[in-house]
Amino acid sequence: MVHINQNYLKLKAGYLFPEIGRRVSAFAQAHPEAKIIRMGIGDVTEPLTPAIIAAMHEAVDEMAQRQSFKGYGPEQGYGFLREAVAAHDFQARGVDISADEIFISDGSKCDTGNILDIFGSNNRIAISDPVYPVYVDTNVMAGHTGPADASGRYEGLVYLVGNESNGFVPELPTVPVDLIYLCYPNNPTGTVASRETLARWVQYARDNQALILFDAAYEAFISDPAIPHSIFEIEGAKDVAIEFRSFSKNIGFTGIRCALTVVPRQLMGRGAGGEKVSIHQLWNRRQSTKFNGASYVVQKGAAAAYSPQGRQEMRGLIDFYMNNARLMREELTRAGIRVFGGVNAPYVWLKTPNSLSSWDFFDLLLNKANVVGTPGSGFGAAGEGYFRLSAFNSLANVQEALQRIHSVL
Repeated sequence: MVHINQNYLKLKAGYLFPEIGRRVSAFAQAHPEAKIIRMGIGDVTEPLTPAIIAAMHEAVDEMAQRQSFKGYGPEQGYGFLREAVAAHDFQARGVDISADEIFISDGSKCDTGNILDIFGSNNRIAISDPVYPVYVDTNVMAGHTGPADASGRYEGLVYLVGNESNGFVPELPTVPVDLIYLCYPNNPTGTVASRETLARWVQYARDNQALILFDAAYEAFISDPAIPHSIFEIEGAKDVAIEFRSFSKNIGFTGIRCALTVVPRQLMGRGAGGEKVSIHQLWNRRQSTKFNGASYVVQKGAAAAYSPQGRQEMRGLIDFYMNNARLMREELTRAGIRVFGGVNAPYVWLKTPNSLSSWDFFDLLLNKANVVGTPGSGFGAAGEGYFRLSAFNSLANVQEALQRIHSVL
């Protein structure tokens, strides 16, 4: 009989978002007349913009001609996209990132899990709590943890608690760690890290020879000029950090799939004998072996977002969703709910009213208001008693959802 990876059996019963889907499907089947408004999963709703559509159509036409047809592309991504990313997202901000340090992929969710392929199982790993569940679950799958306790925390992980008292920005670890997951603007809390906060993390990593895995998937939603968009804006970060970015939310590619990971060439790890090993070379080897590159058509569409027209259209999309977030913050606050986030991020994090548990509040909104959100406890033990709402929806749906929520509070 075939043997399985036993680590999968340590996972909680269901990944957060499939469990939400299961509950919503059961409700919809029982109440087919209900108009359900989904504000849980961070999935975009607005169509692709004209500049991106035109570029993808042009790319499809290229694929229809022998002389311009493309087969396998470079596993690291086409130069035209890597160069555009380097120039506009980094060099324009004074950050020295070159195109050959950028790897194009089919999703930052994939990359944050796949990056574990190149790291050993003896690293001590620090995870924020609450946190995007993928960071935890992929480490469980890779065998980097023991079993979970009654609160859902896994043996072997160092949990860094974010709460109201610290503004949902955890303190530095009190013990040495090797890998540190940071996500800013934060998913799920919608909070941001100041330049001073990131500088402390970079200094900690340098002092402890640690590596920061920095998820910047929502950096495009930052409006405060004092907040860094990249950890590489911090001096010394290229020695101690990898950064993940996504095209899913800023240009509406959740269903198209395109992202990038920045691995500086100077970044080093250590082999079993203590020798220095290039992390850039290891990631390149991993991608060249296990990945055949993102679609040419998709990469042409992503590159169009950096054209003058594309940048204007992207700004319009971001402003649209952030207007939704503003309305959510204002109306929920008016209803007497404590609200966080929603200023430099498209997520609103709220304290559940009347001391309801996260899942009880989920069930209340689903059954009484026909609105779907995300229970905070699904993001970790420290998320219990909180709830996440996504600004990714139509304006009409957001306005109606807020009216319904207000009516059941």
